[in-house]
Order: sequence, then C-alpha cells, then structure tokens
Amino acid sequence: MSDMTTVRNFQSGRDVLTRDAHGVLNFSDQEGVQHHGVSIVRAFPIDAPDEAISIVGQDGHELAWIAQLSDVDEVSRELITSALAHIEFTPQIERLQSVSSFATPSTWTVQTNRGLTSFVLKGEEDIRRLRDRSLLITDSHGVTYRIANLMALDRWSRKLLDRFL
Repeated sequence: MSDMTTVRNFQSGRDVLTRDAHGVLNFSDQEGVQHHGVSIVRAFPIDAPDEAISIVGQDGHELAWIAQLSDVDEVSRELITSALAHIEFTPQIERLQSVSSFATPSTWTVQTNRGLTSFVLKGEEDIRRLRDRSLLITDSHGVTYRIANLMALDRWSRKLLDRFL
C-alpha cells in the first residue's frame, strides 16, 4: 500500500485556496479535504514564473498543480502571487554605480528596483549567465541579484560588468 497522493490540476471553483486570520494559507481540494498551512512553489521561478506552480502540503507532498497561473481564478491568483512575494527575494539590478576593484573579492555598489545597495562579490564564479541574456549574481551573504537583460543596462554598467564576464 502506498501513501502517495495523486496530484491533480488545480480547478478554479472546485479547489479553494484561502488565507486565515493568522495569515496562514489553506487549501481545500476537490473532495473537500482541508489542508492547513500549505506552501506555494514555482518549478521554474526565473524562466517561467507564471507556469508550473505547485501547492504543497506541510508534509512536503504536492497537493495540486497549476500549469498556467492565468488559468486560476482572480482571488486564488492574488493569494498565490502574494504568497510567492513573501518567500522570493531577488532584487533586480538596474545600474552598476561602482566596483571597488576588478579583482575579487570586490565591493559593488548597485542601483536595484529596491534602492541603492552595496555587496561583496567573492569571485567571478558567483556570476551566472542564463540563456536569455540575463545574469544571476550571488553576493557573499548568499543574496541573489538578477540582471534581467544585460543589453538593457547602460553603457557604464556594461563596461564595469564586462571586466568580470
């Protein structure tokens, strides 16, 4: 006998996602089974942020699968988006202001979508190229920053960045 649960596609109107008074996310599946304290997980948070989303129970088992976020009713979509915003923190670098040195470790001062900040880049291996001309940069504390489009950066920023690529 297996304790595996069959994962079903989320169906608006039959599956219900709610947030209780304490801010805890709850899920009621098609059979009416209540699941308290569920989590929302993206399968591909960078490449396909609005696709392949799971509702996961406290035991770590997947309860429902959402192929496309746009297929979910508006109330559930807002709850999912809000839950993901609380757990995902990836500031977007909009401009490089300065770097302390072209050798690593170096201190970078950058303008992000969340304001001006500085971080230490330990090594060039902490800069990862993605297939869509974007970059992920991980600082010495493990915070990941994203450059959504390398070519959209201003000339000064690209010039500084080129020294590390």
